[in-house]
Amino acid sequence: MQGALRDLTAQLRESGVPSPEVDARELVQHALKLGRSGLLTQAGRKLSGEEQRVLGELARRRAVREPLQHLLGEVEWAGLRLKVSPAALVPRFETELLLTLALADLEAVPAPRVLDVGTGTGALALGVKQARPDAQVTASDLSAEALDLARQNAALSGLDVVFVQADLLGSLSGPYDLLLSNPPYLPDADQLQVQPEVGFDPPLALYGGPDGLALARRLAAGAPGVLAPGGVMWLELDPRNVGVLAAELVAQGWAAQVHPDLTGRPRCVSARRV
Repeated sequence: MQGALRDLTAQLRESGVPSPEVDARELVQHALKLGRSGLLTQAGRKLSGEEQRVLGELARRRAVREPLQHLLGEVEWAGLRLKVSPAALVPRFETELLLTLALADLEAVPAPRVLDVGTGTGALALGVKQARPDAQVTASDLSAEALDLARQNAALSGLDVVFVQADLLGSLSGPYDLLLSNPPYLPDADQLQVQPEVGFDPPLALYGGPDGLALARRLAAGAPGVLAPGGVMWLELDPRNVGVLAAELVAQGWAAQVHPDLTGRPRCVSARRV
């Protein structure tokens, strides 16, 4: 097995995979159905023909930069195990910050009503429901395939969330105490320069017009109609455009604030009507 791990690491490194050693270990564990300790305790055993075939196919797909999470079929995010697929954006670590900040806004709100717009895998909606079992959580998405994936994750987690197919706010009326979203926020021009892995994500979940704010602006325009008095909107955006939207929200009568991520870059914006 050590030989297979060494060869796979070399193949991934040659293909330009950013973390070949880590990815090779993950793929070997997945292909051989091993726990983390299995790489050590079974280091000397030989792979069967079927194991070699499975590992070879995974290696081929990762070498063409298909995301590791797609190959593993799941990801751990905010204490949840979530199924992932090309139907929805793979939940990013950065989005855990949006969840944490939004939940802090709900601490004094009993039985809060929450709306997650563009739910994808269901990560944010399920994260809220896991942390606040008393919350009434609704999640919307335009993609039927993404909603199917989100429903599967809700069933696997045993969490009760209402899923609705809608274009952003669609026919949703609320009122909601919290609206949160990780909308498509990359400028369209980024399609020419993103990492190869990003090409496996649905473009619908990534790109938000010339400056990346087309969907965020539509959300902000409709949010007053669905938020309860004192309700708040939380959005994750690109560090390049979050300040632009915050300024626009202030000009529209919102009390808006920009929040940095763990690296100090502006990442999220919160907004209340005043």
